[in-house]
Amino acid sequence: MDRSRFFSVVGRYKTIDNPISLAKVDYVIEALQLSPESRVLDIACGKAEMLCRIAARYGAVCLGVERSPYFCREASEKVQSRGLSDLVTLEERSGEDFTAPDASFDVTMCIGAEWVFGGWTGTLTRLQQWAKPGATVVGGTPYWIAPPPAAYLEASGLASDSFSTHAGNVAAGESLGLDLLFAVASNQDDWDNYMGLSWRAAYDFIRDQPNHPDAAEIEERTMNDKNSYLRYGRDCLGWATYVFRKA
Repeated sequence: MDRSRFFSVVGRYKTIDNPISLAKVDYVIEALQLSPESRVLDIACGKAEMLCRIAARYGAVCLGVERSPYFCREASEKVQSRGLSDLVTLEERSGEDFTAPDASFDVTMCIGAEWVFGGWTGTLTRLQQWAKPGATVVGGTPYWIAPPPAAYLEASGLASDSFSTHAGNVAAGESLGLDLLFAVASNQDDWDNYMGLSWRAAYDFIRDQPNHPDAAEIEERTMNDKNSYLRYGRDCLGWATYVFRKA
């Protein structure tokens, strides 16, 4: 089962497919201070909840890029149902295939998909490229709260260098000449809600479609994710959304 299919199943009940509360999302949006003339880019925009909130608040023109056909379909329905079709445009493609002129957006975002550009530094580099001078660059990524146990790395498929520390994430942006305006860290409630919604969606899928060809794999992956999170990840893996300004 491909990545997009799996996350469409476990993301069924999620409004934002990242471990962050909607209150913290709104805090980030409020701080953007945009206008109807602003242009916003979101790579791996998921169901486009953040773009819809930005467009509704500011009347800004927003472009979302998302490779998952499942998320794109939900995003399109959301944009239409909220009457935002004139402001929010969606492109179904991988972020790595997206092209745009340099310095053409007032806000560039990639939240929770740093793998698209080969890691956190690669993501910030690409977002900075598309951002105008003085524009805002927003990224979200995990960080290590404590050194991860070997058992957790083995169970999760991660490596000790998969992520940096909270300070290391900030330093990566500053090394590129970006100024950190603020960071919003997720707490354990945010993580528990995010993970719990995944488990609930997976088990509802299995209950409702026990003979589906993907059911066994979804159950196995969910059990592994749940056990590794509860035993290890909850104590050593954090998450933050970072808001930088391009000089």
